[in-house]
Amino acid sequence: MLSTTFLGVNFKNPIIAASGTYGYGREYESIIPLETLGGISVKGTTLLPRSGNKPPRIAETPSGMLNSVGLQNPGVDAFIKNDLPYLRSKDIAVIANISGNTPDEYAELARKLDIPGVDIIEVNISCPNIREGGKSFGADPKAAGAVTAAVKAAAGKPVMVKLTPNVTSIVEIAKAVEAAGADALSLINTLTAMRIDIKTKKPILGNNTGGLSGPAIFPVAVRMVYEASRAVKIPVCGMGGIETPEDAIEIMMAGAACVQIGAAIFRDAYAPKKIVDGLGEYCTENGLKNISEIVGSVKFNERDNQW
Repeated sequence: MLSTTFLGVNFKNPIIAASGTYGYGREYESIIPLETLGGISVKGTTLLPRSGNKPPRIAETPSGMLNSVGLQNPGVDAFIKNDLPYLRSKDIAVIANISGNTPDEYAELARKLDIPGVDIIEVNISCPNIREGGKSFGADPKAAGAVTAAVKAAAGKPVMVKLTPNVTSIVEIAKAVEAAGADALSLINTLTAMRIDIKTKKPILGNNTGGLSGPAIFPVAVRMVYEASRAVKIPVCGMGGIETPEDAIEIMMAGAACVQIGAAIFRDAYAPKKIVDGLGEYCTENGLKNISEIVGSVKFNERDNQW
C-alpha cells in the first residue's frame, strides 16, 4: 500500500532521505537498514572535491537548525568509484544531487552520472551563479531554466530540480524549470537565515549566514508545495521540516507525490522508519489501497474575499 512510481522509478514507499542528511547511506546502516526507505538523495556532489565552509557550520535555533556546511564532498569521480557501487547493491532508488557554478558544470556532472545505479538526477539550483555576480540560479527564472536545459541535454536520466524558497514567487521559478524540460520538482530547500552571538557581536556561523531547516519551516514548505504543484503538470517531491507521519501526510495532501526527510534525522535517527510505519498505519486506518490516494487531496475553505 506504500509502493509508488515516481518518474518511472519504483519506490517501495514514498519516503526519501534528503541530500546532505544521510550521507551515502553507509553512515546510518547500523541504525536503520537502507532498504527501509524508498530512496536516498545522496550528499550534494560537485565536479571537484570541496572542503566546505569554515566552522562553526551548524547552529541550533528554536524549532530548527542553521547549517553552512558548504557542500563538503569528495567530488563526483570519487562518488562514482567509492559510493555508488554500495548503493547499487541495495534495494533502494538512488537520487544523485548535483551542484555547480555554471550551467556547463551542471551539464558535465549530469553526463558523468548518466550511468547505471543512478535513477534520478536532482539539480540543486540554490548555488551561486558566478557569471552573474553570485546570485543564486534558483532566484532567477532565466538562470534556473538555463541550468535545467543544460542538464536535460546532457543526461538521459529523469531530472528533478530542487527549488529554493528564497524567492518572491515559487510559481514563477517552477514554471520556468518546467518549460526548460524538468521532469519533476523538489521543494523546499532551506531558508537563508542568521544568528548573532551577542557576546562577541559576531555571527554564530563561520560563513555568517546559513540555511534554516527543521519544523520551523514546515508551514512554508506546505504552502509552497501547494502553490507549485498546482502551477505545473510535472510531479512534486516535498520536503522542509517534516518530522512525523502526520507531517508527511499533510505535505502529500498539499500536492507532494513523495517526501524527503532531512533535519529530523539529526534529532532522531529513527525518524524515517517511524514515518514509513506511520504512513502504513494511516492507510490501514483509513481504508486506503495506496498512500498515493491522498496526493493533492486538500479541501479548501470558502473565502468571502473581504479584508
